[in-house]
Amino acid sequence: MRGDKDVTLGAGGATTRGAGPGATCAAPGAAHPRVPRRIATVIVNSLKGGVVPRIGLPYITVGREPEINALLRDLAIVADGGASFRFVVGRYGSGKSFLLQTIRNHAMGKNFVVADADLSPERRLQGGRGQGLATYRELIGNLSTRTRPEGGALTLILDRWISGVQSEVAAAGTLPDDPRFADEVRRRIFVVVDRLHEMVHGFDFAKVLAAYFDAQLAGDDDTKANVVRWFRGEYRTKAEARADLGVSVTIGDDDWYDYIKLLACFLRQAGYEGLVVLVDELVNLYKIPNAISRQYNYEKILTMYNDTLQGRASHLGVIMSGTPQCVEDRRRGLYSYEALRSRLTQGRLGREGRVDLMAPVIRLTPLAPEELLVLVEKLADIHAGLFGYERRLGEDDLARFLELELSRVGAETLVTPREVIRDFIEMLDIMCQDADATVEGLLGSGVLRTLASPDERDAAGPDAAAGYAEFTI
Repeated sequence: MRGDKDVTLGAGGATTRGAGPGATCAAPGAAHPRVPRRIATVIVNSLKGGVVPRIGLPYITVGREPEINALLRDLAIVADGGASFRFVVGRYGSGKSFLLQTIRNHAMGKNFVVADADLSPERRLQGGRGQGLATYRELIGNLSTRTRPEGGALTLILDRWISGVQSEVAAAGTLPDDPRFADEVRRRIFVVVDRLHEMVHGFDFAKVLAAYFDAQLAGDDDTKANVVRWFRGEYRTKAEARADLGVSVTIGDDDWYDYIKLLACFLRQAGYEGLVVLVDELVNLYKIPNAISRQYNYEKILTMYNDTLQGRASHLGVIMSGTPQCVEDRRRGLYSYEALRSRLTQGRLGREGRVDLMAPVIRLTPLAPEELLVLVEKLADIHAGLFGYERRLGEDDLARFLELELSRVGAETLVTPREVIRDFIEMLDIMCQDADATVEGLLGSGVLRTLASPDERDAAGPDAAAGYAEFTI
């Protein structure tokens, strides 16, 4: 690699810095990181642990341009008052969660509110023990905006909405010290909430919003806290909600999605482009042992799918991600529910190798070797900047690493970006800690030989299994 040329790593691309072969891991302050240290730490630790970092994605994003553009077109539809629903399908480690986090960042940058949740045995779309409500609470807890990307933006949204209405009233000529100011603000508040009355549960939703404004005007923090509690679905009984807020409904397992639709419409009135809901780990529905419970959850997906595509929802985008098995398995997956299978299955032309990124299901294809090369270049620069040493790996070393990774038996079907990233960061860590470690010694050690499934390794015996590299399925 060009050893005498220093270029800064930016969010849009990777550049490199050459280094002498004897460089080792130095003190953290020995060099200025080209990525902020806090972000670089999150990136390295997250990727080594096999999870997607929630910050710093622009520094390591490569490829997936067609998929990203397709989802960005969906955001434009949502901003225009429509709705969208997509499934992102790929094997473990193929980049599903990474793509969702990338879209999350794009959406917040375009003034959308984003809510994301990972499904689990305790969080489903429908359940008899509060699993659906648990998913709703996770979504509301993770509400994020451009100014509050880490989540917990509900109170910020409500305060910004009221502040915006007050600014409009003041701009129209009624100043805050005018006795008519509060009445004019209240009138405009009700103009907004009145538009929600026609929707299911819209009257009570609007009543709670009005209660928040009255509480803020009166300095009643207890009522404001109760309103936030109601929005989070934390009221257990209707009597409790009626006593605190004067509404006779609570958000529950069966109707939480109706409130998501209401929230999307309200957010548009509050000055945002709409609401984007990201649901990951769809495989946890596939793992539900009870067939009837699985069908109820698939029925909820069908309801959401029909609402968005038939125009019964507005300013709402939904993206769910899962493995091919959890979607296409005719016995337990989404395809076991005939109404979903007939809507989501590929047409004849798609099965002939053509890619339709306008279809409801986006199937992730493997990253090209060139894209992986750009990715490991970026990671090498970030790692060197974080630990304060001159980068030891040149382009030839990076290319040889990838050649070794991708030349193993079964790599064409089993190697994923997660596998490549994990091995690469491990190699960087070893070279950083061991002054005697050389690129030749690590890359030529023959440690990475052949990919095999866990069953194949067990059948081969402990001695033979030691030579296999593990992978995730």
